[in-house]
Amino acid sequence: MFYYWDPTYMLVIAGLIVCLLAQAKVSSAYAKWRQVPSRTGLTGAQVARRILDGNGCQDVRIEAISGSLTDHYDPQDGVLRLSSEVYQSGSIAALGVAAHEAGHAIQDAQDYAPMRIRATLVPVANIGSQAAIPLFMLGLLMSWEPLTKIGILCFALAVLFYVVTLPVEFNASKRAVAVLSSGYMPDDEVCGVRSMLSAAALTYVAAALQAVLQLLRLVLLANSRRRRD
Repeated sequence: MFYYWDPTYMLVIAGLIVCLLAQAKVSSAYAKWRQVPSRTGLTGAQVARRILDGNGCQDVRIEAISGSLTDHYDPQDGVLRLSSEVYQSGSIAALGVAAHEAGHAIQDAQDYAPMRIRATLVPVANIGSQAAIPLFMLGLLMSWEPLTKIGILCFALAVLFYVVTLPVEFNASKRAVAVLSSGYMPDDEVCGVRSMLSAAALTYVAAALQAVLQLLRLVLLANSRRRRD
């Protein structure tokens, strides 16, 4: 029965529930503020361009891409990519998302340390997340503790990436709210941006928590097998 009902699955379920709740909250906030036009009369692309130019990032290009909430800054190519809706929309949500992504470009230009650390961790975290579970399970099946520990270590590197992502995202949102408050938008609209970005921040917290819970589950499973052996 241990393999059919593993009590540590409760950690996975808890993490999944938190992630679903966080995603629902950000979707609700975005849906609300995407319907409210900003009185600035600017689009997401125009706001992003002004913010970038005002912070010495004139070389950063802005491109429209397909999809919803696919917005991101690409430090490799120096391109800020905004979803089509954000790129051309003048809603409070669009301006908030554009300002947040512009914040990432400014972080890059200013050599923001957590962003540099995260970029360094990307390849390691990718390998770790893909190899961790196969190595861990193989270690359990073979009752070879060193291999199990390697699997846990690999997953720990992926968890570290999620944790380092938190200050990067929080700082980008903080920059967005600060710059929009400096004359780009009226205070009541900035409150809407703050509300939406706060909801978005919860998704990163939830993802990090889910990763930590999964890591804890691997440790508990390894300890349980060790006691039985």
